[in-house]
Amino acid sequence: MDATTLQQRGDGSGDGDRYGVLLYYKYAEIPDAAALAAFYEANCRDLALVGRVRVGPDGVNATLGGRMAALEKHIAEVSSNSLFEGTDFKLASCEDPVDERVARECGFTSLSVRVVKELVTLCSNPTLAPPEITTAGRHLSAAEFHSVLQNFAQTSLDAEAPLEKNEVVVLDARNVYETRIGKFNVPNVKTLDPEIRQYSDLPSWIDEHTEKLRGKSILMYCTGGIRCEMASAYIRSKGEGFENVFQDSTKEYVCLPSSNLEECCTGNEQLNKLKILCLHGFRQNASSFKGRTSALAKKLKHIAELVFIDAPHELSFVYQPSPVHGSDIHSPPSTAKRKFAWLIAPNSACDAEQNWKVADAQFDPLQYQQQTEGFEESYAYLENALCQMGSFDGVLGFSQGAAMAALFCRQQQKTFGSPKFRFGVFCSGYPAPVCDFDNEPIKLPSLHCFGNGEGHDRQITNRASVELASLFAQDCCSIVEHDMGHIIPTRSPYIDQIKNFLSSFQ
Repeated sequence: MDATTLQQRGDGSGDGDRYGVLLYYKYAEIPDAAALAAFYEANCRDLALVGRVRVGPDGVNATLGGRMAALEKHIAEVSSNSLFEGTDFKLASCEDPVDERVARECGFTSLSVRVVKELVTLCSNPTLAPPEITTAGRHLSAAEFHSVLQNFAQTSLDAEAPLEKNEVVVLDARNVYETRIGKFNVPNVKTLDPEIRQYSDLPSWIDEHTEKLRGKSILMYCTGGIRCEMASAYIRSKGEGFENVFQDSTKEYVCLPSSNLEECCTGNEQLNKLKILCLHGFRQNASSFKGRTSALAKKLKHIAELVFIDAPHELSFVYQPSPVHGSDIHSPPSTAKRKFAWLIAPNSACDAEQNWKVADAQFDPLQYQQQTEGFEESYAYLENALCQMGSFDGVLGFSQGAAMAALFCRQQQKTFGSPKFRFGVFCSGYPAPVCDFDNEPIKLPSLHCFGNGEGHDRQITNRASVELASLFAQDCCSIVEHDMGHIIPTRSPYIDQIKNFLSSFQ
């Protein structure tokens, strides 16, 4: 049963008695593959699910069929395991099986759960180590994939328009029999079809055609996504000239793209929510930022899941003495929560004893201009967090968090060729005075939300936020100016503009 033929669940709720198909995979270190396989065996049989599950030391790959209610319950139970944080569950309803023979050939009449040595055998040579999966190419949604192809084709056809910096090629990573259902055919965009009989033949083909791929922007696609994950990591492991690798899967296409790509969507609305990493401002923490953005989270509850994280640099407790109490404060109250920063001023190390410190001077709204240290530690900290927490669709930063998010994306672009996020939201941001930004813009769809310069935001000037926005690619940069203070607005028309921006990535 081909996922591309499944009928889309229009409202995300559906009838629990309908049949459905669920596809997902997750690369993660599995401490006990046998125990996890036993869970799948018991859970799937209890829910009367059929299909194929493979569990290895490097993760899980599952294709399951059954009643929609049972599949949704399976998702809920699997999601409760932290190993599956950030998993992209693809769920779609379909008609009851009409051909027993086809269902049997596809493995949809029984359940098969097996422990394997590795999820995907990239190379048949056992002496060759697989590439690091964390270096895999950036994921593109179906709409993004088509947009890149269409934009490049149009640019190539226009003699007056400049070509993209890197030539785009499409690499079909499917087996030869899978390609018979159809291929991408875009004018002026070269499609490479290795015509491999089995996936383990792909590395040899890539090695033989290295020079055809070097320096190109490579758009890969396969059937379910898991093979592209490994193959894109293999290409990027070749180093310089192979940074711009992107991946998609045909299971993303449950409707054909039309003139309005937003009409194409997959799976359950709830399961397709964007996962956004949220970076707090200076002298805040994840808990306080989550509280300050609770209204925003409610407005975006059908669009995005906001994930909050503390910055790595802990700050000392400081206070301004009052005439009444003087400076007679020696330790923070039990209710005081630790405060953190992404960037710090020189010689501002935290007091290990967490005693209160009298502020050296009145709080300076321009203090961010002195915060020039700590980026390397924060960058490594965020890279590690992404490895531990799984991939994110986007990043949202507020104030210093926005400055750090921009620095992080710029550094990823310099290191890997492009940021790992699909988009960024920068609220009351500014260019951090850590190092000079080079002339190349940050190639990331971005939305910048900040005060309109009438004095309501007394901490970050309108000019500073405008300057940050200018560092991003202008053809995919949006600006929302509001008449409020140092906050993220949640009333119309500002929230509507934020929602429209985020919805374009669903």
